[in-house]
Amino acid sequence: MDLQKEISRRKTFAIISHPDAGKTTLTEKFLLFGGAIQTAGAVKSNKIRKSATSDFMEIEKQRGISVATSVMGFEYGSRRINILDTPGHKDFAEDTYRTLTAVDSVILVIDCVKGVEEQTERLMEVCRMRRTPVIIFINKLDREGREPFELLDELENKLSISVRPLTWPIGQGQSFKGVYNLYGKSLNLFESGSSRVTQSFVSLQDLNDPELDRWIPESFSKKLRDDVLLIEGVYEPFDRELYREGLLAPVFFGSAINNFGIRELLETFTEIAPSPDAREAAERTVHAAEEAMTGFVFKIHANLDPNHRDRTAFFKICSGRFERNRFYTHTRLQKKVRFSSPTHFMANEKSIIDDAWPGDVIGLYDNGSLKIGDTLTEGEDLHFRGIPSFSPEIFKALENRDPMKQKQLDKGIRQLTEEGLAQLFIQFGNRKIIGTVGELQFDVIKFRLEHEYNAQCDFTPLRYHKAFWVTGADKEMLEEFRRRKAGAIALDREERPVFLAESEWMLKVAREDYPSLEFHTTSECTPAE
Repeated sequence: MDLQKEISRRKTFAIISHPDAGKTTLTEKFLLFGGAIQTAGAVKSNKIRKSATSDFMEIEKQRGISVATSVMGFEYGSRRINILDTPGHKDFAEDTYRTLTAVDSVILVIDCVKGVEEQTERLMEVCRMRRTPVIIFINKLDREGREPFELLDELENKLSISVRPLTWPIGQGQSFKGVYNLYGKSLNLFESGSSRVTQSFVSLQDLNDPELDRWIPESFSKKLRDDVLLIEGVYEPFDRELYREGLLAPVFFGSAINNFGIRELLETFTEIAPSPDAREAAERTVHAAEEAMTGFVFKIHANLDPNHRDRTAFFKICSGRFERNRFYTHTRLQKKVRFSSPTHFMANEKSIIDDAWPGDVIGLYDNGSLKIGDTLTEGEDLHFRGIPSFSPEIFKALENRDPMKQKQLDKGIRQLTEEGLAQLFIQFGNRKIIGTVGELQFDVIKFRLEHEYNAQCDFTPLRYHKAFWVTGADKEMLEEFRRRKAGAIALDREERPVFLAESEWMLKVAREDYPSLEFHTTSECTPAE
């Protein structure tokens, strides 16, 4: 197959949002429109009537939230669409941050009632750091929410990005009639309350066409004409290059649960969103159209299939063609590896593939040799820029409730922390400390240890303020620091020294006593020993 053709037809993106904005529902409606599924699950009041396709872990089904990134691929027309549905809950933000390294664009979902929330701002900061193109979908227009122009102002002010509406809502709440497609010049009216895709489509190149009044009441058609006139006067025309540079966000309106505005979003997205392009490695820039295969692991998931106790690495292909049973170089270990059963995903459903192309995310069965951030190539010594660990905010000591199950506990906690669910720090005497962003992660760890590894644990809170990765050119000074601060030093999973500071004051003293050492709040600039 032609490499450039395969690259140009692929669109790989993440859907991100604040919890309960409708991210997982939107994901399912994309799959519905793409014919990948026939009916969609519904998440209401945090109770699953029928479990959402992308929420495959048992704890997600019980709580009605996404706590792990899931990957879904499907064909839409001539395109290959790869969706990464991310956790919305802030306690799992690090999983979302890692996922954003593996996508070429993002769809950000906003609740029209709540507007921009704190987690939304954090997610956009990561997108801006990576110059990731963003499309915004304002959801839940079937509810009485805030005025569209007010929401657009808030998006620009809080997210520090210019916006341009490409669809516009007709009514809101109980009077919601549908959306007008400013980009495609068409009117789309939808039937509410159906799990099937139903739509009425009317081509309207000119809103002054009397045909508009045949489809919606005169009061709505007048307001639509006035709104569109204002949009054209206030907002700059849509510029695809500014969007792809991450400077301009197209905005779409709709209601995911009722199928309003989804088709316009999906079709415009597949037209304007970037295909895989260049990716920065430590050694050089890697271009998608290069013949040699390269890629990196951005996520590990153990027990994706509980019946087989497997361990799957999520691998993003950056260039070339990946082939089943072909040998590739594991650049960190400097050894040859091959994979006999690489898979494509549909949430927890997997199918074995023979090849894959730039932009694709595939599953590689792993015996423990792959870690987050690892690079595979056809021989070149490349290392894609690291996926950092961030300093946790909560620290707890791991306590085993059943000494007869110590091996199961050790294996479980090692695999779960290798997934990136939490961070594991080991102190002298093999004391294990778990660091997380939020309390919910501890609940997930306990649940998965019990149900996937048959191990039970408790957590004892520790009064640490923050973790700092410590580096320094003066090796003697670094060794003296580790010796004198032994009670507050731990090793991360790469055996890098981490200083667990009890307070800002303790950090200040350490910096004053050891001015030649550097204290990092992320592991990105801290090479593994």
